[in-house]
Amino acid sequence: MTHPLTHPRPLDAAQALDAHLDLIVRDIEGWLALFADDAIVEFPYATALGVPGRFEGKAAIRRHFQGTIERFRDLSLRDVRRYPTTDPDVALAEVHGSAIILPSGKRYEQDYVMVVATRDGKVVRYREYWNPAPVAEAFGELAAPREGAS
Repeated sequence: MTHPLTHPRPLDAAQALDAHLDLIVRDIEGWLALFADDAIVEFPYATALGVPGRFEGKAAIRRHFQGTIERFRDLSLRDVRRYPTTDPDVALAEVHGSAIILPSGKRYEQDYVMVVATRDGKVVRYREYWNPAPVAEAFGELAAPREGAS
């Protein structure tokens, strides 16, 4: 067993959310280190665009985000509004994001609702709600919503 003084205390969900907001814009490997090996990332509205809405396991999360985040130039997350919960393993926030999408150079503005759940100091579930319309506009190559998509 590791001595408690040799390592910092495990992150609670609010601290993990703050670390997420800091690291996702500048250090993808540091960001990935926040996640448990069996973590799940969900984008409930992604399927409306015909793209995957769930990534299970750290390897799948890595593949998705390494390919995606590189397309967000000058990504900034601001206007963070945190909502305290009674459970230290759950954190909620609303965040505004801005970026230039590569290679098109289109401006991207999005409002997100983020939910982070932790276990033993690691993120085990990250759920991000966003409006599909700005995504379709900025990433023009994405298919328009398909009939019957849910």
